[in-house]
Amino acid sequence: MKNLHLPAEIPGCSWKRPIGQGWKSPYRVRYESNLDDGPWHGMPLGGFGAGCIGRSSRGDFNLWHIDGGEHVFQSMPACQFSVFEQAEERAAEAYALCTQLPDDGSLSAWQWYPDRAETSTTGEYHALYPRSWFVYQNVFQATLTCEQFSPVWAKNYQETSYPIAIFEWTAHNPTDRPLTLSIMLTWQNMAGWFTNMLKSPKVQVRDDGSPVYQYQPRLGESNGNFNQWKSDRHFAGCLMDQSDRQETPQEGDGQWAIATLTNPNAETFYNTRWNPAGDGAELWQSFSKDGSLQSVDDPTPAADGEQVGVAIAVRFTLAPGENRKIPFVLSWDFPVTEFATGINYFRRYTDFFGTSGKTAWAIAQTALDLYPTWQQQIQTWQQPILDDQDLPDWFKMALFNELYDLASGGTLWSAASDRDPVGQFAVLECLDYRWYESLDVRLYGSFALMMLWPELDKSVLRAFARAIPAADDTPRVIGYYYTNGAESPIAVRKAENATPHDLGAPNEHPWEKTNYTSYQDCNLWKDLGCDFVLQVYRNFVLTGSTDYEFLIECWPAIERALAYLKTFDLDNDGIPENSGAPDQTFDDWRLQGVSAYCGGLWIAALEAAIAIGQLLQQSDPANPQSLAPNSQSLISTYQTWLTQSRPLYQEKLWNGQYYRLDSGSGSDVVMADQLCGQFYARLLKLPDVVPTDCVRSALEAVYEACFLKFHDGKFGAANGVRPDGSPVNPKDTHPLEVWTGINFGLAAFLVQMDMKDEALQITEAVVRQVYENGLQFRTPEAITSAGTFRASHYLRAMAIWLIYGVLRRF
Repeated sequence: MKNLHLPAEIPGCSWKRPIGQGWKSPYRVRYESNLDDGPWHGMPLGGFGAGCIGRSSRGDFNLWHIDGGEHVFQSMPACQFSVFEQAEERAAEAYALCTQLPDDGSLSAWQWYPDRAETSTTGEYHALYPRSWFVYQNVFQATLTCEQFSPVWAKNYQETSYPIAIFEWTAHNPTDRPLTLSIMLTWQNMAGWFTNMLKSPKVQVRDDGSPVYQYQPRLGESNGNFNQWKSDRHFAGCLMDQSDRQETPQEGDGQWAIATLTNPNAETFYNTRWNPAGDGAELWQSFSKDGSLQSVDDPTPAADGEQVGVAIAVRFTLAPGENRKIPFVLSWDFPVTEFATGINYFRRYTDFFGTSGKTAWAIAQTALDLYPTWQQQIQTWQQPILDDQDLPDWFKMALFNELYDLASGGTLWSAASDRDPVGQFAVLECLDYRWYESLDVRLYGSFALMMLWPELDKSVLRAFARAIPAADDTPRVIGYYYTNGAESPIAVRKAENATPHDLGAPNEHPWEKTNYTSYQDCNLWKDLGCDFVLQVYRNFVLTGSTDYEFLIECWPAIERALAYLKTFDLDNDGIPENSGAPDQTFDDWRLQGVSAYCGGLWIAALEAAIAIGQLLQQSDPANPQSLAPNSQSLISTYQTWLTQSRPLYQEKLWNGQYYRLDSGSGSDVVMADQLCGQFYARLLKLPDVVPTDCVRSALEAVYEACFLKFHDGKFGAANGVRPDGSPVNPKDTHPLEVWTGINFGLAAFLVQMDMKDEALQITEAVVRQVYENGLQFRTPEAITSAGTFRASHYLRAMAIWLIYGVLRRF
């Protein structure tokens, strides 16, 4: 087998896969009702909240998150790159650059790229978000590389929102004779496709107890779609539009565009009206012959049932040893996201390109003008980490690639307003649990957002602060009881002053109508209020400790959240008790009485609230009450609760080796995340929740039982097992799962306690399970020792950035 020679610009730590190589036994979904699109996932392209697309390592465009919060996974064969090559005294060759033939019989005239060339691979796919590369070898005489990226980099709140995908081709002639090449980009006019036909979909309870609604996009509805050839200055391309749409765009209304730069040393060909549902011969006949197209410019709209596509091709000749770069861009402009009927938001990128839905060509021109600068910005951001010799390559790879979810996690990013100067932001918990910014999940999962785009993290926490005082008395059935076949109690959707679990769902009104999930009654959860307080203080401390206005905005909600949570301290001993129902993030796991997980978070949250109150007094010593009303009395109250709770926690839960699961069940289980509150306290330089020697002992117990003794550490750390690594109940769900984000949080804790080697062992085990078993770019919440997963595209996995933060001490 020939060795693949990589271009210098591809980092050696990028994730790689031979083009078209499948998986012998990829992870499969644990529950049939959950989403399992299979392993063919590649890095997403498109800015945050702009909608995104995905292209797999076999070369097909197959993920379409164009409608905010909704998921379409389907190969669109007409959306494709193709390459023609002609060498002296050799027959011409042309291939569409996907190894998977269309399964609907379309484009039968095209020749599709092979995944093997005798005993060699035909190239490799590489990914290091937000960049990915296809390297094509052993098929063409030329060496071809296509770099794909969108303008995403840290602390950028403009270009990171753009609906853009850039494809920069590099062609090299390694032979001793000239080579003529032509690169063609074809695209189908899909304007109007990505919106729900069901404007008021009925919400049902799925068999796993989760609320779900039907999404039925308008795929294939192209009546009235038309295409135009565009050429001005040094730009050339095709604009895909809709006829007879309203002046004010609705969801789904807008444009696509493909474009390239013209060059006197290259020829540009085009076709604005060909049939993607046919055999494709009207393109392939001329392209496969000499790399040209017939240059058809026909703006006739599609008739009912008809499909229309566009194509551009750039033909050039390379002298022996010559290199040439050819850029293509794909842009789209679908400015409106509609939630419930009539609830419309403009996307963030409209702050820079307007809300008309008619600016796809202007966006493409901007990309062609600026993409080299964008490339440099991305490289400047990534390079210090890539150059860090103390970090293993697998860690660098996963660190960047796990950021994929900020683009493809059903992401919302609204236009700016006076109240929200960088807009409002939200990422789904996952595609199976389709509600936004689950607060318990983002306790670990939001570290990437906080570290890289801190203003977006603040916007999320402000939305929670606004939601805490609200009430919604809508009665609901609780799904957990439904799955057990038991009669469900009826619960109100949102109790006044309860910290909501999430910021709502795509079919209602995110940010305003919260607590969408109904699997449990989240008004009874014992971790959410603490999670809110700790994340507020975390954002302040770890982003410079200067944004007092942010603390002021959140202070009233902090007061309400803690007061509400204290009402669950039924015996008035200082710590709210768990009720015996699953009433925290491990929502299939019953905790009874004072629990290690929730009790530790409570103590840390009280310390954080005291610190916030004191900061607000110090920031305006002349008039402290103007900044934090009643702050002194609240600080005194919180201190009283702390004085009660800290010794009680130690007395009731410490067993001499680790902290008991809870005070009421009698369980001897070792819980992996038992000291999350202690980790947060030390991270934020608050007083420890428990003594340091107890912390170290507990972590050693977790490392031994949950990791080493759980299938010899192959999968990562299980959530909870007995000290010998055995399950309490072999049929348990959450305790016997390896949660990716919890493992990364545990690893960060180990680093914090000078157990770096153990931390990297756990992290590497999880990363390898994900990236070697077809879970890349759909990282799940949970994997099991049976090779199954649950809840793909999960938010909490971005907690890998927490490990980096602790390693580098933020």
